[in-house]
Amino acid sequence: MTYLSGKVSKSTIYGMIIPALKLQSRPTFAGIRQHCRIMTKEMEKDAIDFKNTNVSTLYRKLLIPTLLGTLSMSAMTTIDGIFVGHGVGSDGVAAVNIIGPVYQVFSGIGLMLGAGCSVVVSIHMARQKLKAARMNLTQALLSSTLLTAVVCVLAMLFPEWSARLLGSSETLLPLASDYLFWIMPSYVFQMWSLIGLFIIRLDGAPNVAMWCNVASALMNIVLDWVMIFPLGWGVKGAAIATSISMMTGGIIALAYLLFYARTLRPVLPKLSWKSLRLTLRNIGYHCRIGSPSLLGEMTLAVLIFMGNLMFMRLLGDDGVAAFGIACYYTPFFFNIGNAVAQSAQPIISYNYGIARWDYVRKARRLLLATSLLCGIVVMALFMLAPHLLVALFLDPDSTAAQIAQEGFPSYAIGIPFFILNVAIVGYCQSIERMKAAMTFVFLRGIGLLIPAFLLLPLLLGTEGIWLSMPLAEILTLAVIGCRWLSTHDR
Repeated sequence: MTYLSGKVSKSTIYGMIIPALKLQSRPTFAGIRQHCRIMTKEMEKDAIDFKNTNVSTLYRKLLIPTLLGTLSMSAMTTIDGIFVGHGVGSDGVAAVNIIGPVYQVFSGIGLMLGAGCSVVVSIHMARQKLKAARMNLTQALLSSTLLTAVVCVLAMLFPEWSARLLGSSETLLPLASDYLFWIMPSYVFQMWSLIGLFIIRLDGAPNVAMWCNVASALMNIVLDWVMIFPLGWGVKGAAIATSISMMTGGIIALAYLLFYARTLRPVLPKLSWKSLRLTLRNIGYHCRIGSPSLLGEMTLAVLIFMGNLMFMRLLGDDGVAAFGIACYYTPFFFNIGNAVAQSAQPIISYNYGIARWDYVRKARRLLLATSLLCGIVVMALFMLAPHLLVALFLDPDSTAAQIAQEGFPSYAIGIPFFILNVAIVGYCQSIERMKAAMTFVFLRGIGLLIPAFLLLPLLLGTEGIWLSMPLAEILTLAVIGCRWLSTHDR
C-alpha cells in the first residue's frame, strides 16, 4: 500500500460494515457493498499523497482544515469565558482563569505525545515500516490515558487544595474549585483528541480532524448557553458543557482511528516485559521529540500564572479578571502558530525521513510566511478594536473591562513574534532538532518571560505586566535569528 495514497485497507472496510449493519433492519450483502462503495469514494476523495504531490498543494490542503480545527479548540475556552462573563460576572471570569493553567498542562502533555508520535510515525511511514508506526500510535494513546486518569482522580479528590495551589483567593475559591472538579473528567478524552488529530492528518484525512474540533466547539456553544442561563448553573455549568464537548471530540477521533483509518490504526499491544521496555523506550522518544510542545503549553501556563500573581498584587480581583480576558484570547495566538506548524509537520517530517531537503525548505518558507501574515492581522485587530474584544466578555463600563481595554494594545505588540516563535519551534521538532527547539521554548517560557514579569512591573507598573509577553517573544525571536545566521541552517 502506498503511503496515504487513498487506497483503503481491510480494517477500513470492516469498520464501514459495522454502521452499514446498524442502518438496516435486515442487512443484505448488496446493501453492505453499496454502503462501503460510497464510504470508500468519500474517503479516497480527501486522500493525500505525501510522496508525489507538490509542497504548496499539500500545505494548502492541510493548513485550512488544521487552522479551522485548532481555532475551534480555542473557541471552546473562549466561549466559556463569554458566557461566564455575562452570566456570572468578573468573579466567574477570574475563577475560570485561575484554573486555566491546568488546561494548558494537559494540552501540553497531549501535544507533546501527539507531536512526538506524529514525527516518529511519519518517518516510519516514509521508510515503509507500517507495523512500527501503528505500534507507536498505540503506545502514545495508552500511556496518555493512564497518566491523565491518575492525575484527574487526584485533583477531583482535593479540588480546593488544587485551586489554592493555582493562586485562588478565598473570595474566588468556591467558584474556582467547583469549575476544577467538573472539568477534570474531560481531560482523558482531550488526550485522545489531541493525539488522534495528529495521526488523522497523517492518515490523509485533515477534514475529519477539523470536524472533530468544529463539532465540539458548536456543541459547547449550545451547552454553555443552556447550562449557564436557563439552568443557572454558573461556572459549574460552563465546566460540564466544556467537558461534554471535549468528550465528544475525543470519541470521534478514537472512533475514526479504530474503524475508519486507512493506514494508521491502533493495534493490540503485547503483554510482556520486553514489550513494556520497548513501550517505555518509545514513549520516552516521543516525549523527547514532543517536549517543546509541552513546554510551549507550559509557556501559556506560566504566562497565565505569573500574570494572575502580578495583577492580584497590583489591582486585585479586577486586575485578574482583566488579564483573564487576554488569557482567553492567547490560546488563539498559540493555536494559529501551532496549526501552521502542524500543517507543515507531516510534509517536513516525511521529506526529512527520505532526505528531500528542497521540499523541506519549501515547506519552511510557507510556514514562516503564513505565521508572519497571521500575526500581523491579529495584532491589528487587537490594536484597533480592543473595546469590541473586551465587550464580548464583560460590561465595557466595568473596572475590569476598562483595565483590559487600556492594556490590549500593549499586549498586542507581541502577537506576531509569539506566533512566529511557536511555528519555528514546530519546524525544529519536525526535523528532530530538539536542542534548538528546547532552547527557544525555554527562553519564551522561563528564561525571559519570568524575569520580564518580575522586572517590568517595577519599572512601568501595570503597563509592565502587559508588556512582559511581548518583550520575551521579541528577545526569543532575536536569539532564533542569530542562531539561524550563525549556523547557516539548511
